[in-house]
Amino acid sequence: MTQPEQRVEGFGPFTTRVTWQLTDGGTAVWESRPARRRGTLAIRTPGAEHDLHALADEVSIGRLRRLNAIAATAFFIGGALFAAGAGVAQFGSGDATQSASIYFVGGLFFNTGGYVSLLQAVNAPRHTVGTRLLATRRWRWWSYEPMRLDWLSAFLLFTGTLVFGVNLLDSFQQGLSVQQVNRMVWVPDLVGCLLFLASGHLALIEVCHGRLRLLPRDLGWWIVTVNQLGSVLFMLSALAAYTRPSTGSLVNVAIANWGTLTGALCFSVGGVLQLFERP
Repeated sequence: MTQPEQRVEGFGPFTTRVTWQLTDGGTAVWESRPARRRGTLAIRTPGAEHDLHALADEVSIGRLRRLNAIAATAFFIGGALFAAGAGVAQFGSGDATQSASIYFVGGLFFNTGGYVSLLQAVNAPRHTVGTRLLATRRWRWWSYEPMRLDWLSAFLLFTGTLVFGVNLLDSFQQGLSVQQVNRMVWVPDLVGCLLFLASGHLALIEVCHGRLRLLPRDLGWWIVTVNQLGSVLFMLSALAAYTRPSTGSLVNVAIANWGTLTGALCFSVGGVLQLFERP
């Protein structure tokens, strides 16, 4: 059987969009994010003004809706709690344990959002070139697919939330030296921020299909852009939170707190937007 003509787009070894010819003269377009988040495959019929959308079956749609709702809610609450923790640190009584406790609970929600985002990639319906179908696969709690851009981005995001967890746990310890604070609290914070930035960059590449650009009419682009802005602000906060060995004080307390607060609000906004990116 002759393989249908197809056009593959993406970045490097990663594929983010595939277009192929259908037997009736139309074309089908698979895009990584819409397929994973909405369970859709765009069908372009000759002469039609707008694309039609083939949907995955009810099993996949139900999964995608539940996973999307859980991830979006988790990031919204996690971001709100991180913002609250930063607010307490900046404007509150100065009790470090109180703000650390709020951060820790928020971190649990970030862990949940990160893992559910990975589940969205693991259980996304798959396409078959030449057909109009998105096929449902059996449910899985884990997979290893580093050559899929969406999986890699979600994996780095989830790993980043786990590294942040190390930072948040260590922040409860009392009587640490400056060197111990930098090694046990600051380094995990910095590594988590780097993982968030890498994940967000891959997510931007996914929605832009390899070339970073403005896509103001694309909801997915807005979500990943707002989240990436949050990651940048988290990184600024982490850099400002380094403890100088000579003085024992942070580089800049205000930037550390405000960077965390505004970055966390970005993730909350991204969570709200994600609620609308459902099948």
